Amino acid sequence: MTIAEWCVFGTLLLYLLTIASVKWAAYGRFDNAKPRDPAFYQDPLRARALGAHQNGIEAFPFFAVAVLLAEFRLGPQRLIDELAILFVIVRIAYVFTYLGNRPTLRSILWSLGFAINIAIFFMPAFKGYLPV
Repeated sequence: MTIAEWCVFGTLLLYLLTIASVKWAAYGRFDNAKPRDPAFYQDPLRARALGAHQNGIEAFPFFAVAVLLAEFRLGPQRLIDELAILFVIVRIAYVFTYLGNRPTLRSILWSLGFAINIAIFFMPAFKGYLPV
């Protein structure tokens, strides 16, 4: 497996851990029989964790497809790997800014992550022009 493919797996784990950690931290107050109970998410931190989790679910498919397409179309693997690592770093920072209630920085990080995905996705189209 390539580094970028491991990053796809890491992105999946990130969005799962974002909500799992909040549920674990609320031991005794989280009812697994009602995992979507709105009352549990009344707490602002839990609500932000749920938002970060849902955004992770939304961001995951495009990232996974972009990586796989770039690899399938023989984009420069080193550059794919580097951008995938950068995406994971940006997503981790995004989760922390979401949990820390920093909406402007969060939006900047989301935009940066989206731009990284666009770069990975279109990399095969421009591979002849890349200095790699």
